[in-house]
Amino acid sequence: MKLVFLGKLADLAGASELELPAPLNWSGLLATLEPELGKAVRGDQVRIAVDGELLADKELLAAVDGTEIAFLPPVSGG
Repeated sequence: MKLVFLGKLADLAGASELELPAPLNWSGLLATLEPELGKAVRGDQVRIAVDGELLADKELLAAVDGTEIAFLPPVSGG
């Protein structure tokens, strides 16, 4: 499965994309991330999209082979 990090999350991840073996649920995904990145994606302001659709509750994540998970930080700017 592919993880896509946008904005400042890409900086924390050290890359805009990472590949991980599937299957993974939310807690399993967090366990594979570096602690600082895991803390950042847990935040209420970060949304996740699974295969292009926003997930209402991160705890419902159930990723399988071929899944793309995008981490969307809050939009900033003016």
